[in-house]
Parts: sequence; structure tokens; C-alpha cells
Amino acid sequence: MSDLRALFLEGMSRAATFVAVATTDGEAGRFGVTISSLTSVSADGEQPSLLACIHHQSPAAAAILKNRMFCANLLAESQQAVSDLFAGRGGGEAAARFDKAAWSAGAGGQPMIEGATAAFECRLATALLWETHHILIGRVTSIRLSESPAALLYGQRAYRRAVHLPEEG
Repeated sequence: MSDLRALFLEGMSRAATFVAVATTDGEAGRFGVTISSLTSVSADGEQPSLLACIHHQSPAAAAILKNRMFCANLLAESQQAVSDLFAGRGGGEAAARFDKAAWSAGAGGQPMIEGATAAFECRLATALLWETHHILIGRVTSIRLSESPAALLYGQRAYRRAVHLPEEG
């Protein structure tokens, strides 16, 4: 089983994904955590929806489950330090992270990180605990877009940026 796990981790490291910070504020407190598992579910239906996966031991996951609201902040390519901060790479208390990052409350009161290329404020629609992670599906209630569409990526165990490839011809 350990060989399968090692191969899985190596295989997934080869996929470039965008970097987001999931934030929440409410009865359970203000928390944020860097995540690389964020995707759209649907633009149609009652409201647009997205899916985020957060480790079950993350205080942010427990807070989102209790607060029933969160914001998925899609980081801009210049926000590597914000990613590191909410990943806990700087040490310190989780609550103090918000003192080191520029943010403002969205329409629903959720922390929206300033400069994020897109911030999706969501109401938690459903959650499923799958082995080590909570799979969270949120209904998007508000969106804030920045002037820059360039998102921070992570792949091959390093931060990356997207580049335009010329068409083959």
C-alpha cells in the first residue's frame, strides 16, 4: 500500500492547480487555510456552486462546518507570501494570520483577501467527511474580482505561473 501511496503523491504532484485560501468567520471564530483542492461544481441551478477539500484536522474545516459560511479566495500570482502564511509556514497562532494579510469582510461577513484574483463567498450547502478530508460544497452568494486574472499555481512541488503557449501550426 505504501508504494501505491508514494506513486499517487508523485503523480498528483505533477498536476498544476491554482492556490486558494479558504476563510471563514462567525460563531466558531475566524480561520483561514491554504488549499489546492478547489473546483467549480456548476454555474447553473439555484446558485453557482463550488467544491473545496480541507483536511479534517484543520481548525478552519471545523469552523466552516459550524459557521456554515466560507470564502474561497483564489490567489493572484503575486500572493505566494499569503499562501505560505495561511499554510502555517510562518508559525504563530492561526488567528494572527489575519493581522498579517490585507482583507475585508464580504457581503456575507466572510473574509475576502485583498488582491485575490477572485473571491467567492459561499453558504455551505453540504459536507462529507471522506477518510482524511472534508469535502465541502458551497453555494456562491457573492463574488469579487480583481483587475488581474493571473492566478497563483502550484505544481511539481513549487509555485508556478501560467504562461500562454503559442498555437502549434
